Amino acid sequence: MSEEEFKNKLSPEQYAVLRGRGTEAPFSGKLLHEKRDGTYRCAACGNPLFASGTKFDSGSGWPSFDDAIPGSTKLVEDTSLGMKRTEVVCAKCGSHLGHLFDDGPTPSGKRYCINSVCLDLEAK
Repeated sequence: MSEEEFKNKLSPEQYAVLRGRGTEAPFSGKLLHEKRDGTYRCAACGNPLFASGTKFDSGSGWPSFDDAIPGSTKLVEDTSLGMKRTEVVCAKCGSHLGHLFDDGPTPSGKRYCINSVCLDLEAK
């Protein structure tokens, strides 16, 4: 998709986060407390990203997952805002999704901290 096509498809907030590498306000996302089974997909391109069984409540204010569907995301070093973090982007369209941290409570030790506006849930 071209940037113009992304602008036409996405809401202004989605575009700012997905394509502009922004962040939604904590505890404001529609999927934060979502419990239904299914697959979380990239809101920009529909790429399957996370299985609902990997979602957990981290208390951070954003949906958190302990693993991504293999090959669905790419990890990029992010040194913005004076911090060293790992950015998570969609492997299909390159859209920003959130960040990966190594402080998760599950055996993987991972916490994919993902913006709700970047996700659509395909419920089972």
